Amino acid sequence: MARLPKLAVFDLDYTLWPFWVDTHVDPPFHRSSDGAVRDRRGQAVRLYPEVPDVLQRLQDLNVPVAAASRTGEIEGANQLLELFDLDRYFVHREIYPGSKVTHFERLQQKTGVVFSQMIFFDDEKRNIVDVSKLGVTCIHVQNGMSLQTLSEGLETFAKAQARP
Repeated sequence: MARLPKLAVFDLDYTLWPFWVDTHVDPPFHRSSDGAVRDRRGQAVRLYPEVPDVLQRLQDLNVPVAAASRTGEIEGANQLLELFDLDRYFVHREIYPGSKVTHFERLQQKTGVVFSQMIFFDDEKRNIVDVSKLGVTCIHVQNGMSLQTLSEGLETFAKAQARP
């Protein structure tokens, strides 16, 4: 079996869901009678379709999951994780404005997992560049998180671990 990361970290906006929580939707959020998650205006908000499967796969592999988001809409982001029933997957959440490097330094302090044993999925290239300098295996997510992106990311991580 290929080596697995000791922590998988996900950005939120345009990685788990197809919008910026602080710009494109209008918190607070709620679950409507039809089961949909909606914003204050009644607009339905959704995850990328394979996100629950991605998080379940990591749980099945016993890989802990954390969130790292720079959004200013902290309450709304946490509310969405709960309403989408994703909060059960996340052992840590670093959701606040600022550098992703700070998010990762705090994750390392909280978990004791060294950067080289982490994998990070994000849609923004600048975050990939910054966090990769720490030694984290970073995967650039395009068109949302999917099982294929997860598989490719885990392969990339395993190959990085195999290097002398």
